[in-house]
Amino acid sequence: MALRVIQWATGGVGRAAIEGVQAHPELELAGCWVHSEDKVGRDVGEICGLGPIGVTASADVDALVAMDADCVLYSPVMPDPALVERLLASGKNVVTPLNWFYSRGRDVASLEAACRAGNSTLHGTGIHPGGITERFPLMVSALSSAITHVRAEEFSDIRTYGAPAVISDIMLFGKTPEAAAESPMVQFLGQGFLQSMDMVADELGFAVDPQPRSRHEVAVATRPIESPIGEIAAGLVAAQRFTWEHTVGGVPVITVRVNWFMGEEHLDPPWGFGPEGERFEVEVSGDPSSHVTFHGWHPESIAAGLERNPGIVATANHCVSAIPYVCSAAPGVRSYLDLPLIAGRAAPGLSR
Repeated sequence: MALRVIQWATGGVGRAAIEGVQAHPELELAGCWVHSEDKVGRDVGEICGLGPIGVTASADVDALVAMDADCVLYSPVMPDPALVERLLASGKNVVTPLNWFYSRGRDVASLEAACRAGNSTLHGTGIHPGGITERFPLMVSALSSAITHVRAEEFSDIRTYGAPAVISDIMLFGKTPEAAAESPMVQFLGQGFLQSMDMVADELGFAVDPQPRSRHEVAVATRPIESPIGEIAAGLVAAQRFTWEHTVGGVPVITVRVNWFMGEEHLDPPWGFGPEGERFEVEVSGDPSSHVTFHGWHPESIAAGLERNPGIVATANHCVSAIPYVCSAAPGVRSYLDLPLIAGRAAPGLSR
């Protein structure tokens, strides 16, 4: 019997997740929550450009909580912990790219109680935070001894990110440097990244200092730059760099960094991606050291990225691939460390 999945929201990750569920031989789309009234009552496949699939989009939270389903892939713009608790208590496992990557030292008592009530499991995953910041560093670390530093870093062109409201109102591109300095992204992103960093620190055995460090830097446009939010005028923020560090005795031992640029031209400071272009990197310094670069998760062009962004698809696929394993896991808030090896599945027509 296929596992029945409810997709929560049909933004970029949600649409890609629905594609992933449709392609997965062990999963079946059972329902879908949508925020926009113009999507309510429509076939979910048509919303996602897949053609009719026989599942109708709904904004009725109570009906979806009561629906018979095995798992919810929860991917709205911002998480609602109270709703996640309701879903868990109703007997549904929850997989999400929004939070709950690693719970040690964090208050998850009410979520654990909901898991016990529903005999369900909550798992946070994705690629950044997620695979790039925890799964791959820990996997690669097994090849080294005497590890001194772990780095996970993203280099992305935000001109391919088709979410203008997020870019302008949450990321604060196109604002003054003073306004961008108040960006909620340091705290919002840090909630996820620091969980991954704590996981790596605990598993590798680093005796990290009590207070992690964070840094937010910006570059401004030196002339108008076209972007998904329209033209960014000279003097306004057109590139941002966020860094989080765990230290031992004040010396960095784990670094996570995000480089988000509106292209590489007309920036002050003159930041760029370097000869390798857009990418994700994982580096483990030890004996021996390893440096792994991931390509393929960035679109080939701005237009292609606005149509379908591979990084968003990879985030969704990591969640979709986790569903069978999460549904088989013991109840509770479970991290990557609590689950077996998670793998994808062969394409339709190539599988058993």
